[in-house]
Formats: sequence, structure tokens, C-alpha cells
Amino acid sequence: MDYITGLTERQKGHLPDHMNLEWLEARPGFVRGRFTVRQHHMAPNGFLHAASVIALADSACGYGCVISKPESAVGFTTIELKTNFLGTAREGGVAATATMAHGGRNTQVWDALVTNEATGKIMALFRCTQMILYSK
Repeated sequence: MDYITGLTERQKGHLPDHMNLEWLEARPGFVRGRFTVRQHHMAPNGFLHAASVIALADSACGYGCVISKPESAVGFTTIELKTNFLGTAREGGVAATATMAHGGRNTQVWDALVTNEATGKIMALFRCTQMILYSK
């Protein structure tokens, strides 16, 4: 199954599309994506906006949840997220690798490592918990 095409189509017209997020690899339990830093990713102080980093990491984890959820589930919602920022980028590419740390029937926990593509340095450590939704 070509998850990348499906994820790219799914985001059209939504925040990940406006953020120019690109998906490089996707399979159950794993998603890798990126964006090229542009002005709309920046804060007025000239540094990468924290929300841009979170949008990439959260989207990667969320898309991972979409393709990893139990078959009987109808969706998911984020119930908690945390980010530790360790660096930034002012140009070039920013990448995220998301992996499922826990895949239960009712919750999934995802970790994302966000890196500066030019330097390879870690920019952020991200973790979120997703509640799996079922029809009533």
C-alpha cells in the first residue's frame, strides 16, 4: 500500500499542506517527513517558530496513528503532547522521524525526533499520546 500518496492527499487544504510538509516514508509504526524552511515557518524574531516544529512532529505522529490504528477504530485524537527544544534552523530542511512507542487498543504513544537536515543535529524531542476512537 502506498501510504505516502494517501497521506499527501489527506492533508490537501489543511495545516500540514499550508506548512508544505512532505512525507518520505510511511508504514505502520513509522513515518518520516520534512519541510524546507520558508518565511511562513519563522517567528518574527528571525528564528524557526516552535509551532512549525510541532506541526511537523505532530503530523508525522498523527499520520502514523492513522495507518497503525486497529482496523475496528474509526479515528483518533491527541490527548497529550510534549516537546523539548534543543536547537533550531534558519534555512534548509527540517526532518522528523516518528515511531510508535506503544500501540494499544485504546491508546498509542508516539515519539518523534526532529533534526536539522544540514547539520544532523537534534532540534526537538516530541512525544504524544493518541486516544483511539471507536463508533458507539
